Amino acid sequence: MSLTLYNTLTRQKSLFTPLEENKVSIYCCGVTVYDYCHLGHARSYIAWDTVRRYLEWRGYHVTYIQNFTDIDDKILKRAREEKSTMDAVSEKYIAAYLEDMDRLNIRRADDYPRATHTIDGIKRLIHELETKGVAYASQGDVYYSVRSKSDYGKLSGRKFEDLEAGASGRVDEEDSKKRDPFDFALWKAAKADEPFWESSWGKGRPGWHIECSAMVRDRLGDSIDIHCGGGDLTFPHHENEIAQSEAATGKQLATYWLHNGMVNVGGVKMSKSLGNFTTIRDLLDKGKIEPMAMRFFVLGAQYRKPIDFTEEAMTAATNGWHTLQDALQFGAIGAAKLGWALNGNDQDALDREAIESFTSAMDDDFNTASALAVLFELAKGINREANQLRHQGTIDADSQTLFKSWNTLKQLAAVLGLETDDKAEAAALSLNPEAIEDLIAQRSSAKAAKDFAKADQIRKDLKEQGIVLVDQPGGTTLWHHES
Repeated sequence: MSLTLYNTLTRQKSLFTPLEENKVSIYCCGVTVYDYCHLGHARSYIAWDTVRRYLEWRGYHVTYIQNFTDIDDKILKRAREEKSTMDAVSEKYIAAYLEDMDRLNIRRADDYPRATHTIDGIKRLIHELETKGVAYASQGDVYYSVRSKSDYGKLSGRKFEDLEAGASGRVDEEDSKKRDPFDFALWKAAKADEPFWESSWGKGRPGWHIECSAMVRDRLGDSIDIHCGGGDLTFPHHENEIAQSEAATGKQLATYWLHNGMVNVGGVKMSKSLGNFTTIRDLLDKGKIEPMAMRFFVLGAQYRKPIDFTEEAMTAATNGWHTLQDALQFGAIGAAKLGWALNGNDQDALDREAIESFTSAMDDDFNTASALAVLFELAKGINREANQLRHQGTIDADSQTLFKSWNTLKQLAAVLGLETDDKAEAAALSLNPEAIEDLIAQRSSAKAAKDFAKADQIRKDLKEQGIVLVDQPGGTTLWHHES
């Protein structure tokens, strides 16, 4: 089996071949830190977190870099609104971003470069572009000459005649400084009462596109394996990154360009202007949506497809996650009643057929929807046996076969970032089964002596430790760990 990726640059799927054997470099465009993250951010960063996890599971050493844009007009506007500073606003929303991503089980990047920490690299890159004759200074600004790059538009597929047809004809102050209306700013002259840095062009700050080019180069070098981000970044941001970086280095910036689909809310594109804009923390706190249900919802569609956020979709995702959660937590019962040793990563006890089906799905451009279907088949079989064990005290399946199913499910779910807090498992490992049976016997004796207060207290004490008692006809009492 070989991993194939859909490459926005080539508009087709192709085999994944990294620049260095067994190593993968990934740059992910991060957030502009002026507000709380919304559902679109959740969709994007869950997708790339899953890509990273899968590549590592496949044996690659992955270096994953994600930037923070911490100088921008929107940040400065928010600072004025909050009577704060650019730095304070950035720090506030960087902290909020990390909190939100942690809740969604999105692993931290290997590094989070910031635009304001890469100013020297940005200025060096602009100087190189000037030296090569593809950038020019004008009244304190510096612009990239778009027509100097013959293949400009190769990522987005846009041509100059398309851009001209879409132009409004309006000329603003910045356009008057340009040689060509399609040129874009690499450096902007400082405005009154705004942060600035000294440069050979005067006081100013970097343009948005040049920041990412400089941060990619600073952290990963001239060429990388994968550059990823939202589909809305394809043009102009990623197109301009390619133009700048490749003009400066003469090398291909990224071999593969991956872009995730957009989020709709009730069939309508999510936007603040339409009032259907929803932050991650509002969904998790006020909407009472479980973080893993949110992750499950996002993974229910292949990353390039649009997703539609509706109440019905989230209900289905919550139910789906609970099915997986119940099966994942069955390990606690297996440890207590079937004698399983939960070593956490037993590679010899795996369902190879399920592994192959999962790998086949994920190798097809990270098709998480099909991968989830593999997990569901495992979960259904586990839950069927779990119900029988809880209520009848026996299982139909061979214990070792059942363990393989559970162990496989746990490992594959982790590749997708779908993990439980393992409270039941912890309870199973901390409470001796013989001790539970002894307490059940004490409870039976108490009931026979009509000491119902003691019997109820034993049931309550066990319940607090995650142990549920099920009284059967004839006086038998079964028990299981609460999931």
